[in-house]
Amino acid sequence: MTRFQYIALGITMMGLNLDRASADEKRPHITIRGIYGGVPTELLEHSTLKDYGVNAIFMGSGNLSAERITLLKKQGAQVFAEFNTMHDASYLKEHPDAAPIGVDGKVSPPPQGWQGVCPTHPGYRRSRMAAFRKVLNEFEIDGIWLDYHHSHASWERDVPDMPDTCFCQRCIAQFQQQTKTELPDEPTPQLAGLLLAQHKQTWVQWRCDVFTDWVREFRAIIDETRPSALLGTFHCPWTEAEFDGALRNKLAIDLKAQAKYIDVFSIMPYHARFGHADDPAWISRQTTWLGNHLGMTGEPGERHKIWPIVQLADWGETVSVDQVRSVLDHGTRRPATGVMVFNWGWLKEQMPKVEQMGEYYRAIRQ
Repeated sequence: MTRFQYIALGITMMGLNLDRASADEKRPHITIRGIYGGVPTELLEHSTLKDYGVNAIFMGSGNLSAERITLLKKQGAQVFAEFNTMHDASYLKEHPDAAPIGVDGKVSPPPQGWQGVCPTHPGYRRSRMAAFRKVLNEFEIDGIWLDYHHSHASWERDVPDMPDTCFCQRCIAQFQQQTKTELPDEPTPQLAGLLLAQHKQTWVQWRCDVFTDWVREFRAIIDETRPSALLGTFHCPWTEAEFDGALRNKLAIDLKAQAKYIDVFSIMPYHARFGHADDPAWISRQTTWLGNHLGMTGEPGERHKIWPIVQLADWGETVSVDQVRSVLDHGTRRPATGVMVFNWGWLKEQMPKVEQMGEYYRAIRQ
């Protein structure tokens, strides 16, 4: 059966299966039913987003265009952009001094190929802020989501690779000045050892504060250029206890501090990718922790929102068609008030999963 025959059959089956949706399957607290990964043109050739219960599309800021936004708005969808903050590796080609420095005083190799950038490099920060402002000025989007807003690391896997960084002279000097911490005149390896032991608590908090200050500036730019837009973040789904506190200690993510500026937290509980292929309930356990951590219940009127991005496409481990409903069920439980699926680039080749997604989205909407 061809992809388009799957689509036609799926639309028919969704209409039939909708009758099976009982009243308790409705989830009016879920206001966003999204797809991540660009415009699903394969669906629009033979149907509408409404046919699949979709009302939001998330795409990379580099893929935005006025034509695409107009098309999606006509489909009744909100449009949200993804913005890469700390993973613009191309910047390092002309600015090698922006590369993160490891505990040995040398440039830290990209873990699993994921190249980060030093968060205190002033030129890099200016370039990212200018690009962020440009997106908001040029495109009528409903929100913009920070992505890769963490330190130099590869954590989207069951066994993360998270080197300790950045120990460049600039970072160490700013740390000493801003925390009023005196360090001896020693080579970088010795200083790194002190920062990760004797001064660890101060060092970790300072690093978190650096990344939070980026978020503060992003918020200020939104308020100046497109105040109606939401500021969201795609972020690591771990609790603060997992992997020896790596959320803060390694990745420099302080969720409570960032909450002052963030509207929507899009936790990334890719259950199969993270070693929980047979346990979709891990998704709702992680969102429950996040809600408790930030004081969110998913009730109307709350200042902050949780919209998880859940894995339907195969990435590492396979997500079966039979698992789609369970993944979406756990992704749409309170405190979540929205959900999106990862990701269209791969899902368009797995249309039976898309049909299951559409059936579920249609069943839960009011």
